Amino acid sequence: MKHALGIDIGGTKIALGVVAENGTLLASTTLPTDSRLGFKSAVQRMCHAARKLFQSSDTAATQLAGIGVGCTGPVNPLTGVVDNPHTLPGWDGCNLIEALSAEFNLPTWLENDADVAAYGEYHFGAGEKADRLVMLTFGTGVGGAAVLKGEIYRGAGGGHPELGHLPVTNDGPLCYCGRKGCVESLASGPAIARVASELGFASADAVFAAKGDNASASKALIQARDAVATATWSILHSFLPDRIVFGGGLVDAYPIFFVEAARATIARARLLDTTAVTVAPARLGNLAGLVGAARWAIDQQVLGYPRSEVHPPATRSQAMLPKL
Repeated sequence: MKHALGIDIGGTKIALGVVAENGTLLASTTLPTDSRLGFKSAVQRMCHAARKLFQSSDTAATQLAGIGVGCTGPVNPLTGVVDNPHTLPGWDGCNLIEALSAEFNLPTWLENDADVAAYGEYHFGAGEKADRLVMLTFGTGVGGAAVLKGEIYRGAGGGHPELGHLPVTNDGPLCYCGRKGCVESLASGPAIARVASELGFASADAVFAAKGDNASASKALIQARDAVATATWSILHSFLPDRIVFGGGLVDAYPIFFVEAARATIARARLLDTTAVTVAPARLGNLAGLVGAARWAIDQQVLGYPRSEVHPPATRSQAMLPKL
């Protein structure tokens, strides 16, 4: 059975794991992202953590099919470059594929973190047997991805659809995406925490804990709930997916909040057969990203070419690229 190293990089933490092709997690660990310390520091810490995982799982790097990395985007899967100064300040323009493949002499693939989370859920989680899967992840930011008949969906030029920046209102905070009122500006962890602070709560967790008994707490969550509902409406009518999956740290902690908002919205739709659409929280939880990234790497290496029809993965050696 093949194994791969999966890495899931978010704005707050980095998760790493040695994963078998059947989704079994052999060993895993997490470390803080601490992007302020710089890209080089992060790579050094990831490599050190990976070597410890190889020891604890009794797996040599040479036995691995490769390394799959999911990183908060935008990222460029073709070049391996991080194009995200927003949630990874100091990493913009840095090449994750070159850094990791040079360190371990393994083929390495980079994808958006929401893409690999959706891929993991498609194979091993709440998205199993769904031909048309859309996933939203809520944490430091809001990510989104679609897996259609087992393939990660890409837009023009191989770009990643930024579903976290769907507009849900014409006002609200100005987001770095360039407009006011997108999902991320209203329903991400920092967005909820900002409103919580304005109403006298110490954190987003404090708001969720008090929402049933406190009018201010309920008010603090209204904009997040409405943002989730409106985004669901847009996704429903544009993709008509078999399944919508919610994941990320916030959903892991408060799944009912997100799932109920989506289900209530779907129930109001009149132009579609909504009985064919199901909503579920991510079954893999915060492991979805690293499990999906590892499985993606295994699939690319086994097939000998990227499952996406857009770009081959950029790797350290041209010998690792498919022959055309």
